Amino acid sequence: MSEAAQTLEGWYCLHDFRKMDWVSWKAISSDEREAAIKEFMTFLEKWERVETRKEGSHALYSIVGQKADFMLMLLRPTMEDLNEIENAFNKTAFAQYTIPAYSYVSVVELSNYNPSNDVDPETDPMIQGRLKPELPKWKYICFYPMDKRREGNDNWYMVPMEERKKMMYSHGMIGRSYAGKVKQIITGSVGFDDWEWGVTLFANDVLQFKKLVYEMRFDEVSARYGEFGSFYVGNQLIKEAVPGFLHV
Repeated sequence: MSEAAQTLEGWYCLHDFRKMDWVSWKAISSDEREAAIKEFMTFLEKWERVETRKEGSHALYSIVGQKADFMLMLLRPTMEDLNEIENAFNKTAFAQYTIPAYSYVSVVELSNYNPSNDVDPETDPMIQGRLKPELPKWKYICFYPMDKRREGNDNWYMVPMEERKKMMYSHGMIGRSYAGKVKQIITGSVGFDDWEWGVTLFANDVLQFKKLVYEMRFDEVSARYGEFGSFYVGNQLIKEAVPGFLHV
């Protein structure tokens, strides 16, 4: 049996993708729409205060294409916190005019493939910052789930630990070459969702997503062992732009 990678876990994560029921949204009065928008804005302001206290983080993006209209990404200390937020949002008047399109449940994860030696992860500020990140307010987001292949000779989980470490080091160096251009957050979802990891990328130049993912496809970790789900890409939806986004 190959040695399993050890992981450090941080904040729990929910990606909540919604479509707008525009027909129903248009059918209600302008006063009802205004009240629903105001309620949603109150939620966003509450989440901002949570972020200021460094007790969680969130991101709101409009999604391009027909997979969804917008995405909420939420980070919180516990799974119960995520569930509470999800339930509270679903009970709002605004949520009545949204249709769940996709969701992903995971937890921010760091593995020991490239460990920091002689560092206590519980007290190291750099590690804690990666486990409990404030989501960047960058212009674009890209999310996709992924697995490591488990077929025949291309079974990641049968590869010895030392070989996996070497491959992951090479894979990580590609990501590091995009430092300052792309911010990457890896969340683990084994036992939580249908895929094994969720990858969330942030950038101020949307083409950097294409360049990074394409380059990584040639690395052995992806070329031989990577399986990918659907990609979702979107534009930042700042709080002040929400009324305009919902205007009909």
